[in-house]
Amino acid sequence: MTQAPQPSQEPNILGKFASVVGLLGIALFFAGWIYRWSYFYFFQLEVTNLDFPAQSFLFVPLQIFLGDGWAVFRTVLAFILAIIAIQLTLWLIQLITKAFVNTFNQILSTRIIPATERRRSWIAKQLNSLVNSLAIFSSQQLRSVEFLRSLVNEIVIVSWVLIVIFWLARWQGIADARRDASQNSTLPVVALITPEEKFALGRKLDDVFADPPLKGYRILGDRGLFDDLRGKEDTDISNPNQPRVWRILLERGGWIYLFQALPANAKANERPLVLAVQQGDKGHVLIRSPEVSKTK
Repeated sequence: MTQAPQPSQEPNILGKFASVVGLLGIALFFAGWIYRWSYFYFFQLEVTNLDFPAQSFLFVPLQIFLGDGWAVFRTVLAFILAIIAIQLTLWLIQLITKAFVNTFNQILSTRIIPATERRRSWIAKQLNSLVNSLAIFSSQQLRSVEFLRSLVNEIVIVSWVLIVIFWLARWQGIADARRDASQNSTLPVVALITPEEKFALGRKLDDVFADPPLKGYRILGDRGLFDDLRGKEDTDISNPNQPRVWRILLERGGWIYLFQALPANAKANERPLVLAVQQGDKGHVLIRSPEVSKTK
């Protein structure tokens, strides 16, 4: 009589691998979304309105965790602290659970109403029935204690991992946004040339000192924001102490987002003013450059 073949372990291994890959993908997507949310929120833009492809959020976290040596060290340190926090949390939960179980068992073992009184009182009989039910539940509880313990452990682990990922991604997003908004930005310098009737702001190419006419335009909101930009639409580095450099932040959904870089002495809570230009049918010229031109 031949022996039945042993079941293969390959499906189980593949299932665990698929589960790990799925959890890793969720963590990367979460980190990418938090990073972009904090980055563009610094520029007063909502990431949900920028229509990024979903798969792009999976590649953004690489610079969060592996961008440079400091990022790798920070990531390792954060997850070591997370492991310590997980162990401490599980230890505290175990202490609280033991204290609760001991108190519950003490209540079950100590009957408040004597047996003679329970027989004479209808209310006492109901209380006795409730106590017996709780005792039965307590015995059945032993069967599921391992499941509950495993569930609590997983919730604690996932919670702390998400907390660590959230703060790492948020910190890196704000740090990169501050860098790109400053004079040491990695974003390209921009020159945008568009038809005159399309844009109420900007300098004339043939006469940079003349303001474009405002006839036919309307405004709703803070007029001062418009006046602050008027006359400062061009890049000017003639004053090294207060250079004025325009950079391009993003091209997305038919819009071009430009901003004026913050000065070197900008405060920590200062934000750049972002200008959104809609791409039109008449076309425009968009010039990108890694640095400001030397031509005056």
